[in-house]
Amino acid sequence: MERLIQKLFLKLLTGESRIALRKRVPSADELREKFEDIEQLGLYLHIPFCRQICPYCPYNKELLSESAAGRYVKAVRQEIDSYASLLAGKQVTSLYIGGGTPTTMLGRGLGEILRHIRDVFHVQCAVHLESHPNDLSAGNLDAILSLDIRHLSVGVEALQDRHLRFLCRPYTVEKVREALQRSVGRGFECVNADVMFALPGQTGEEIEHTGHALVELGVDQVAAYPLFRFPYTQLGQTGKGRGVGVSEILRRRKMLRILEKIFYQAGYERTSVWAFTRRGVPRYCSVTVPLYVGLGASGASYLNDVFYLNTFRVSEYVEAWENGRSAIALSVDLSERMQRAGWLYWRIYETTCRKADYQDRFGNDFDGVYGGWLKLLAMLGFLKDDGEQIVLSDRGAFWLHAFEDMFSIDYVSRLWGVSERDPWPEQVLL
Repeated sequence: MERLIQKLFLKLLTGESRIALRKRVPSADELREKFEDIEQLGLYLHIPFCRQICPYCPYNKELLSESAAGRYVKAVRQEIDSYASLLAGKQVTSLYIGGGTPTTMLGRGLGEILRHIRDVFHVQCAVHLESHPNDLSAGNLDAILSLDIRHLSVGVEALQDRHLRFLCRPYTVEKVREALQRSVGRGFECVNADVMFALPGQTGEEIEHTGHALVELGVDQVAAYPLFRFPYTQLGQTGKGRGVGVSEILRRRKMLRILEKIFYQAGYERTSVWAFTRRGVPRYCSVTVPLYVGLGASGASYLNDVFYLNTFRVSEYVEAWENGRSAIALSVDLSERMQRAGWLYWRIYETTCRKADYQDRFGNDFDGVYGGWLKLLAMLGFLKDDGEQIVLSDRGAFWLHAFEDMFSIDYVSRLWGVSERDPWPEQVLL
């Protein structure tokens, strides 16, 4: 039934029955033409190395190797150089470093990559960096700040030792609290804490304790999200809880309401489906800018009417650039209806949408395309529409994104699952 609903709404929103990514590398001339009308965009840099593999993590990663890390730095520099003429003069308005565990590369070339990005591109933004609690010693925090990184995210995940053990996180609650205390107030514009809720056996009292503790620790932002079990991860392969029934969805909603109450009372505001940011603080965010280029193994790029993805396997990514070849593994051309659907997906994730932005991007009146849906969703209490901007209610943010997850989790599982098994797949059907 779920697959049938996916197909019906995919057809309704995009006009497509299936989305097919194929083994095709856009030519240099094609990319040059696509960049011509782009004035600003975001950059995403993927650092795929970890000291251990967490069983729930869906992202592209492998165990840290000194030799692989050194070759990776050189390959990423080559990829940066390949975009030099294409991005000449264009503003980079978002720069996000994710992983994997980016802080494994402190002292192993992360600074070299960042300096090269700034030398080659016109960077007009702060840098956002994901980090691991075990990497946040006083010396490492100084090193991060010396790279002019001002937005830091800490992968806390839980503030109860029993849940940390379930997630195989290699630290205790005491250690993660110390890492947060060292990070907060050290000069970062925003310190974000990632935490999970609705973990197996987790109680409302535990999630309430977590929310209050993060406020007391002074973090600027909290990204709180449920445990997603992707089938290609170690946890997903256990076969436990891979499907999400109504009772589990309602449990998630109940726990998220607990966190909403705590953060709103403490002066935070919702800045995305899962994120709450202290008022007056610039939010820590991943790449939700409309257009972006992804660097590194598994880096994804979106340029108006094309989406393409680098090979996931680090050794293949490195060898491609060492041999003077692009590391792009898959691409798909996007119709205008597909572009509109993608744009709307991310605006729902951010919980706000300016109608003028849609007009500027697509040249169409937002109400003329989606007016009927807006009236229905407003009647259901999912959003407020003041004529110029749409703002989702807490109820709307949760339930609309829960509906989106029906598509996105399945699509990510297919695309990333295949890409992890095969570095150069011929085709992936979504």
